[in-house]
Amino acid sequence: MLDHRLKPVAEPPIAVGARPKISILVSDLSSRGAGRWGSAVRPFLLGQALQGMGYAAEIVGFSTEGDRQTSPSEPSATAIPLHTLAIPSPYPGPKAVGELFRQLSGDIIYAYKLKPSSFGLALAHRLRHHRPVILDIDDWELSWHGGDSYRYRPSARQLGRDLLKSGGALRNPDHPLYLQWMERWVAQADLVTTHNGFLQRRFGGTIIPNGKDTELFDPDRYSPADSRAAYNLADYRVLMFPGAPRPYKGVEDLLTAMDRLNEPDLKLVIVGGSPYDDYDRTLCDRWPQHIIHLGKQPYEEMPRVIAAAHVIVVPQRQTPAAQAQFPLKLTDGMAMAKPILATRVGDIPEILGGCGYIADADAPAQLAAQITAIFANYDHALELGRRARDRCLAHYSMAAMGAGLHQAIQQSILAKVHRQGNILGHANPP
Repeated sequence: MLDHRLKPVAEPPIAVGARPKISILVSDLSSRGAGRWGSAVRPFLLGQALQGMGYAAEIVGFSTEGDRQTSPSEPSATAIPLHTLAIPSPYPGPKAVGELFRQLSGDIIYAYKLKPSSFGLALAHRLRHHRPVILDIDDWELSWHGGDSYRYRPSARQLGRDLLKSGGALRNPDHPLYLQWMERWVAQADLVTTHNGFLQRRFGGTIIPNGKDTELFDPDRYSPADSRAAYNLADYRVLMFPGAPRPYKGVEDLLTAMDRLNEPDLKLVIVGGSPYDDYDRTLCDRWPQHIIHLGKQPYEEMPRVIAAAHVIVVPQRQTPAAQAQFPLKLTDGMAMAKPILATRVGDIPEILGGCGYIADADAPAQLAAQITAIFANYDHALELGRRARDRCLAHYSMAAMGAGLHQAIQQSILAKVHRQGNILGHANPP
């Protein structure tokens, strides 16, 4: 069982105001990438957690959707300077990479995702600027391409096209062949962080669970009845899925469970939608009798939306992609003291710690049985929700995330810097 409790650590020999600046390097800040959920996505959580521990932080990355600089006055920036570099295609050229390097003003470079377009660029930057590199792994990137069974075996003609043709597959810096190669370079990072046991067992590093803004996500600030009325849900028992449906997330299993129950007042409310395809529309077309689709909501409004739920559902399937994830919707529900129905996948049982309802993955009959159990004794379900919030406050708050990051940086990077007699604090000139 995972133990996220922090071990005692001595206060660092540098003052809070002198803690190094950290540049979080994100390859894709577009609405299809890290920009899709605003400050709820992991690089923004990392930045907020670092700031909470006295580190200066910035986020730097590419986007095909325009060039913008955000300031702390913009709510979506959550007080983290955000430098978005416009590129005409998803494949940054030498000029764009050079501009990215000039924007990386931190004493430490924190690469988000095990990709050539983030970690690879961070290692290249270190060759010239000698800044320590942290790697954050929040997904098994190769799992989207067959995992360990992936092989690139083109014919000679196909290899030529992939290399030389405009738009050739191997011109994509994050082609699965390169993702496969990048896994061999993980040990080159000065520190590796991740958020679950599956990824830690595969790549090593320190587990830093995703933190939740438990002040914003505070159930005492919202009325469930008012929220249900506001979203026209007052007549229903609401199972809520706050996120982007994907096949591995098990929404179809939940809908199959609802077919078995055949209770017209029971609705699955999907908040959001897939930025990649029309999968959520496919679900709505197949199960119109069960689904209410609210669409994407501003992050700041999500606690009010979640307040309308009777149950938060996280029905992940047993796939490598799901095992490698820390579902943010899980701590959405925990922070808001909601009853949670989830599946026994990855770290989900450990995260819940007995404060929710668990079914086996890929088992609609078990999901149906758990839904029946929840509403048969809803007072008990609410008590489990309250315990889940207490657990979230202790282990999955922004403060807990920041403390874990600070400890890892202090022990793995700053201690090494001090032993070597180096001094951080002289970041790249503009």
